[in-house]
Amino acid sequence: MVIIGIDPGSRITGYGLIRMEGNRAIHLDHGCIRITAENAGSRLQQIYTELKTIVQQHQPVEAAIEQVFMHQNPGSALKLGQARGAAIVALGLPIAEYSARQVKQSVVGYGAARKEQVQHMVKQLLNMTGTLQADAADALAIALCHAHSRSGLQKMGVLFSKKRKRNSWRDYQPNAY
Repeated sequence: MVIIGIDPGSRITGYGLIRMEGNRAIHLDHGCIRITAENAGSRLQQIYTELKTIVQQHQPVEAAIEQVFMHQNPGSALKLGQARGAAIVALGLPIAEYSARQVKQSVVGYGAARKEQVQHMVKQLLNMTGTLQADAADALAIALCHAHSRSGLQKMGVLFSKKRKRNSWRDYQPNAY
């Protein structure tokens, strides 16, 4: 199963793709969409178009995205929300959202971990070498967080339970789209 993680941003949107084979996460791809357009509509179109291409290339079946956190500047929060919206529409998949604290807790084991700690653990968990850009590392961490959450539900016998007539991880994600 292929999972895509998205770290949305109005200037840089990170993406990361992993494939789950049992309990093992395998790195497929990662990168950053660097927004070059000047006006808001063109920026959102660029996010949409580039993510659509990535989805068509890798065919993920589930997606995870970081939740909006409240900025001191409401304008920044609005721009981030618009970038998230463009990403969500481009993905066209079941999407779960996780807070930054949930992602850090899942990957590092500490909800207030620094960016460098997240980058290090993502590289360790996915057996990667070399430099990993922060936005791409965050996106991979979001994908890993979703895989861990999904795996935990399966272990508890909640996911795909015939007894409860549930057939999707979305049934257990309060913030899933």
